[in-house]
Amino acid sequence: MVATFQPPFIETARLQPQMRERGCAVLSSDSTAELCGLQPGAFDALVPFWNDLQPDRYLKDGGSYRKRRHSCFVAGSDDLVQVPHRPHWQSLEYNALHGGMLRWFEPVEPAVVASTAWQKLLTALAQTCSAVKGDQLWYVEAHQFRIDTADGIGRPTPEGAHRDGVDFVAVLLVERNGISGGETRVFEANGPDGQRFTLTQPWTLMLLDDTRVIHESTPIQPLQDYGYRDTLVLTYRAGSFQGEA
Repeated sequence: MVATFQPPFIETARLQPQMRERGCAVLSSDSTAELCGLQPGAFDALVPFWNDLQPDRYLKDGGSYRKRRHSCFVAGSDDLVQVPHRPHWQSLEYNALHGGMLRWFEPVEPAVVASTAWQKLLTALAQTCSAVKGDQLWYVEAHQFRIDTADGIGRPTPEGAHRDGVDFVAVLLVERNGISGGETRVFEANGPDGQRFTLTQPWTLMLLDDTRVIHESTPIQPLQDYGYRDTLVLTYRAGSFQGEA
């Protein structure tokens, strides 16, 4: 029997102090909505858009367990601008498995980008990042993920425990369906401390200071024939997107 640990939820008002103190914070779905100035349940209309993600053709382990969409934005304190579609790139330093190559994914659908919930979420997180590290423009990459058990097992982080090469990483659980596993693990990048918990509540938000912690999610397995785990991952980087001069 594997123990399941509950996420260490904090109140919305504690988000900025917690990020300064520990570099990691977790909000419940209601607190996430509060952060964005939205009513509880405001994100639920986005859930069906995870049913039309496209296969990730770049998995070097030969798997077919990951589907995704990807788009990029520049966010200020009060505005959000989508930039022309561009590839996702990471250095080998941060992603030894899939780094060093341009990866083109299908873009996030326009109806998602135009939604009030999406706009307020990305802007609220930009404001939080600026509150922690100073007011500036943030270069945002948005990744919709579905990890499924079509191969018998699905790997949310096939590269293992890692940093993403950005300033902040936000992970939102969208849905879990028919799976076990998928435990989140967060460790100090330069120390012994760590914590483990399982995100089960839709629209739970985990925010990480990518310069201070490393993270991973354990593999998922089906409870019966098939299951999946949907997430939204948002990375915030000051100065430029990865791979730009």
